[in-house]
Amino acid sequence: MSAGARSVKVVVLGPFAVGKTTLVGAVSEIRPMRTEEQMTKAGELIDDLGGMKDKTTTTVAMDFGRVTLAEDIVLYLFGAPGQPRFHRMVRSLLDGALGGLVLVDTRRIEESFDAIDLLESAGLPYTVAINHFAEEGAPRYSDAEIRDSLTMADDRPLVWLDARFRHSAKEGLIALVTDILTHPRLEPAR
Repeated sequence: MSAGARSVKVVVLGPFAVGKTTLVGAVSEIRPMRTEEQMTKAGELIDDLGGMKDKTTTTVAMDFGRVTLAEDIVLYLFGAPGQPRFHRMVRSLLDGALGGLVLVDTRRIEESFDAIDLLESAGLPYTVAINHFAEEGAPRYSDAEIRDSLTMADDRPLVWLDARFRHSAKEGLIALVTDILTHPRLEPAR
């Protein structure tokens, strides 16, 4: 990191099993810190695993990574857990953040409302990133349909990416930083 670089804290949010840990790991230029734990039988009573038969771990605190976007911009990424029981902790993660990237799975769009609400309540700019899964059965919608489903304002950035691939995942972060530089704060929801 150069001496004049600006460090920027951003939070990666979204519902359970949407790809937040994958995105942080794909873009981080350092070995990402992860707080993944094995899912247990007790967790099955709380976390809906419908359609996620291969999901065996979950984030229980946060993921952390770093990525240099430009010579003068270094992002510190905090991947938040997606389950509602962690919302108090996620609100703490938002302290000091300049914005958020909300990952959305088109198979479960409605589960993204909590993440958007958390960011709007904090008054933070955010970008919505559709994590387009290659699995069969993931519906593809137009941008207008996504915006309508999420009741997104036209000035909120919307991008499509694949969280597994660095170049694609960085597109969401670039859109977010561009928005942060253009619209530093939203009016917090009351």
